[in-house]
Amino acid sequence: MTVAETDRIEMAEIGNELTLDKMFEWLERMPVPEGFKTEIVGGHIFVSPQRDTHWTIIFSILTQLSAHFPMERQKSDVRIDYPGHLNGFASDVTLMAEDAVMNDKGQWRHQDVEFVAEVISKSTAMNDYGPKKTAYANADVPVYLIADPYQGRVYVHIDPKDGEYTTESKYSFGADIDLTSTPLGLTLKTDRFPRD
Repeated sequence: MTVAETDRIEMAEIGNELTLDKMFEWLERMPVPEGFKTEIVGGHIFVSPQRDTHWTIIFSILTQLSAHFPMERQKSDVRIDYPGHLNGFASDVTLMAEDAVMNDKGQWRHQDVEFVAEVISKSTAMNDYGPKKTAYANADVPVYLIADPYQGRVYVHIDPKDGEYTTESKYSFGADIDLTSTPLGLTLKTDRFPRD
């Protein structure tokens, strides 16, 4: 698949076929309450509340990234379309490449994503461990981190090849995670990650 083809992932409307753009237009007209996150995974719309534990972990990760990367490269809950059927994710934390550029629609491109972190919510955990992990691997996102406050664990997936991550590491909350050999080039501290 060429870069031009992946830029158009599921975006062409054929007859009455749904597109991500059409689905997000519907979401913008829906009365989604403040504090709820919406995203589309495999053509299904998910709406989940932002919990205090969830936000604390996100904020901890963003704070640590801010010590190494400019704010403009860091994103949270910003739509990025990924490979696969109707995948418009609003990841909890995304780090864009230094030379990242938006497409002609003013959206960030998955080809420029260097790191994604998702914090597990009970209602959407199956997405983070399943189809989103697959989409991130298919997009060759170098580092995918899952923080699970219910288990008190962090899972780090690296080395995407052929739509799968070849290396997974597991850490307990409180551990220092050595990501110095990845595009992040830092050690992520998890001692302030709360449990649910």
